[in-house]
Amino acid sequence: MRGVPGRFSSAFCALLLLTVAACSPAVAPSHTPPSQRRIVALIPSLVEDLCAIGGADQLVGTSAYADDVPCTKGVPIVGDFSSLDAEKIVALRPDVVLAIPAQLRSIEPLRRAGLTVDTLPDDTFDDVFTDIRTLGALTGRAAAAGALIASLHRQTAALRAGVGHAAHPPRVFVALGTGPIFTVGPQSYIATLIGLAGASDAVNSLSGAYGSYSAEALLRLQPDAIVTDAATRLDTVLDREPWRSLSAVREHRVYVLADAALLERPGPRYNEGLRWLIERLTPRKR
Repeated sequence: MRGVPGRFSSAFCALLLLTVAACSPAVAPSHTPPSQRRIVALIPSLVEDLCAIGGADQLVGTSAYADDVPCTKGVPIVGDFSSLDAEKIVALRPDVVLAIPAQLRSIEPLRRAGLTVDTLPDDTFDDVFTDIRTLGALTGRAAAAGALIASLHRQTAALRAGVGHAAHPPRVFVALGTGPIFTVGPQSYIATLIGLAGASDAVNSLSGAYGSYSAEALLRLQPDAIVTDAATRLDTVLDREPWRSLSAVREHRVYVLADAALLERPGPRYNEGLRWLIERLTPRKR
């Protein structure tokens, strides 16, 4: 996959492993008042959620891939998606460590050390709002979480109101990796955003939200458009099979997102990713 070396991609790496295990409900520690709970968040989307509801002062440890989130300035980095510094996290004395189900193996040492570790789902569009509500309850900021959710829904509705009707909505293939080819399925958060933009996810054969896809299947699929991000470096393989035999490539319907987080991070900036999709994939109402 793009040759996966370390990009933004806690989200990307998460996409690779998101098939594991069900998540456990967040159970807040009872001995600390919610507004004083010390939180380590191991996924950038959860960091953004926490900051968006006003809980930045409760963040005591974060992921290396959240360095683009302004409120993380000065907050200790305690690892990346798959590699955590358990000793450093324990020393921060967090009341709770927040992760996603795909990190179950990585967080097991923290649980053995006696820390409270909760996993929050992040596969689907609905999970965006579930996680914000959970963080609101965890931090005593339920009102701020509710206000944020309402604002996000209003923004989404406004964007949707400007989408024109296409007689044949474009079928979109999302390229998250090229070696092997990695993409999104209909259960994913990204596929939902594509649908909200008036298009459709071209892939309906994946059993999970994300997965690998064969070159042969992509050739048969012949999507109308391809969406990718700059770090995937799709441009370096467009002259090779199967890409060069796709009409979307020959007709220059490959759209590259500069900031992968806007589309691949299921957090409070998702409307920016939705706007980007709408501007490229579907006609505007007149």
